[in-house]
Amino acid sequence: MDTYEKIIGLAKRRGFLWNSFELYGGTAGFYDYGPLGATMKRRIEDIWRDIYVIGEGFYEIETPTIGIEPVFVASGHVHGFSDPMTVCSNCDSAFRADHLIKGIVEVPDTLSAPEIKQLIDEHGIKCPQCGGVGTFGEVFDFNLMFKTTIGPGTQRMGYLRPETAQGMFINFDRLFRFYREKLPFGVTQIGKAYRNEISPRQGVIRLREFTQAEAEIFINPRDKNHPKFSMVRNAVLRCYPASHQQNDSEGGGDSDAAGDDRAAGVIELTAGEAVDRAIVAHEFLAYHLVLTNHFLVRAGVDPARLRFRQHQPDEMAHYAVDCWDAEVLTDRFGWVEVVGIADRTDYDLSSHANHSQHDLSVVLEYDTPKQVERIVIKPDMSMIGPLYKDKAGKVLAALKNLKEEDLNGDEISIKVDGEEIRIARDVVGYETVIEEVRGEDVIPHVIEPSFGIDRIIYAVLEHSFAEEIVDKETRSVLRLPAEVAPVQVAVLPLLTREELIDPSIKIVDMLRRSGILVSYDDAGTIGRRYRRNDEIGTPFSVTIDYDTLDDDTVTIRDRDSMLQIRVQVRELAEKVHAMMRSGFDSP
Repeated sequence: MDTYEKIIGLAKRRGFLWNSFELYGGTAGFYDYGPLGATMKRRIEDIWRDIYVIGEGFYEIETPTIGIEPVFVASGHVHGFSDPMTVCSNCDSAFRADHLIKGIVEVPDTLSAPEIKQLIDEHGIKCPQCGGVGTFGEVFDFNLMFKTTIGPGTQRMGYLRPETAQGMFINFDRLFRFYREKLPFGVTQIGKAYRNEISPRQGVIRLREFTQAEAEIFINPRDKNHPKFSMVRNAVLRCYPASHQQNDSEGGGDSDAAGDDRAAGVIELTAGEAVDRAIVAHEFLAYHLVLTNHFLVRAGVDPARLRFRQHQPDEMAHYAVDCWDAEVLTDRFGWVEVVGIADRTDYDLSSHANHSQHDLSVVLEYDTPKQVERIVIKPDMSMIGPLYKDKAGKVLAALKNLKEEDLNGDEISIKVDGEEIRIARDVVGYETVIEEVRGEDVIPHVIEPSFGIDRIIYAVLEHSFAEEIVDKETRSVLRLPAEVAPVQVAVLPLLTREELIDPSIKIVDMLRRSGILVSYDDAGTIGRRYRRNDEIGTPFSVTIDYDTLDDDTVTIRDRDSMLQIRVQVRELAEKVHAMMRSGFDSP
């Protein structure tokens, strides 16, 4: 078994992850979190909240997981959120067409559907399901959103959201008022998102229902220096810049191979160096790379198997200034993206403003008011009203947006409801005035760190997993951080005898009252019980023995070192809390 199979086997056996709908045969792309998995997931989400909500002051909101169609038209998902798909005529299985040729030929993101089909045919790609050759049909774009209707019948089209971000963008004006009309500010959301993946065959790495944790930070487009950047300037990041990826490609390097950083062009540099050398676009983005690195390492990702890969020009969204993916190295899938951190400019707010016809600009006040020359349009109302009647209001609105150069010539041309209207020049007058301007209208830019919680959970499980020989037996252990481990303390009577069980139950109650999640286990030998708890990542085990009855002391065993110390029962809760924060006290 490779590491992935061992992790999934452990996860299913011990109640971390289960295939959904197993009673009815299951279906790909869905997983249930069992008792331990759900607890671990909440702990990781709480760490994320501690960093972004508590640490950064970004309040959390919650918006519907179903959105109406206009939201996703504006966001571009209705017309542009698709993957290339093809179907095998022999077995009717559907596949992502670009995945069929991945690893056989170089697959740039710019390949068209006909080009992908041509490569499939030229290389005689076999169907992964039935082995057929030449059985693939045409390649076409398949939209990944789940479609639904809102209300009885087909009254209104809706979609399950493919990301949590849009709920934050369309609440921007209310959020701006909530934050007392000051930039920058951030807002967060953790929740479910849905993507109707064509053929999810990577377990928990590619799901149709998954959890995202996203922050949208709205900033002044004229000032992308972060107020706290000096605090993280010396933080070291493992970066894989776009220029290094291009060099690797030209030199035959493989960025997915075995984590060889020298071949893959990964460099270590401080956040300050990354900005000073223009590798990262600006301080705001670099700050959030550091914050992402801090979260992932705190959650349990191995820093030696973590890198930040910059998007290359041909994969960068046209509206983005800069974009980086936090990637983790896995045994089966190579480097896997778990977080995307992007400067999305004003694309999202501008698009929603255009589609909703709602102004989402804000006024940024100058330090000192400015004297500005402005053109004031003065139409002849006695002429405009009778000439254009019902359209007079829209004509006036269009005229007031004219610039001085638009007023040259004998006629003025404007558009109203898509219709061109020509107005005689002598109907429209204007004058130049000097005004004191206290600020300017801008549409904020957005910095977006977007976290895939399910992928992070898998990475933490794999990176914390180890096998070692102890007493001639294989010990499987999850070296999870104490604040991530689902069970924090196991209470174990040395023997299944009433005189040891009674004080053990009292200790369980005491620890639970102090806020510690405790499991009680008295089945089997003490060695077997230690192994069971090592396997699920329980950092500390408390053993009650006959000495406990004499001197009111218990043994605390450390999961990682297997060392033990004796402590007084009255000090136990405080001691465990301290070790969860700072680690085991070696004897």
